[in-house]
Amino acid sequence: MKDQESEGTTAMAKETKTKATSVKPKDYIASLPDDPRKQDAGVLLPWFEKVTGLKAQMWGPTMIGFGRYHYKYDSSHEGEAMMTGFAPRKAEMVVYVLPGYQSDAMRANLARLGKHKLGKSCLYVKRLADI
Repeated sequence: MKDQESEGTTAMAKETKTKATSVKPKDYIASLPDDPRKQDAGVLLPWFEKVTGLKAQMWGPTMIGFGRYHYKYDSSHEGEAMMTGFAPRKAEMVVYVLPGYQSDAMRANLARLGKHKLGKSCLYVKRLADI
């Protein structure tokens, strides 16, 4: 019985917090403080829609995503996630590309990009003017 309770707790703890919402991305961007991040988000929204051919959707309270895919880990944890998107964070803009920036082609393109930092699936830029 204890093992089942532990497994149930673990399964609940692994529930995906970032889910698609009904908030309109344009409304979210309009609610941001007037600063370069808001302006950059206004540029990125139509650009992502044009490049991906997909409609924008909010994922959680701050991420604007395009497309979705189903994932399942070896641990049996599974869920839905956006394929790509961005989040206008206070410190910097975060651009999400799944499955990440690890390919040789991506590295070659990023070398020409300009001032940025990388995470596993995240590209961080202070402002679009930097790249």
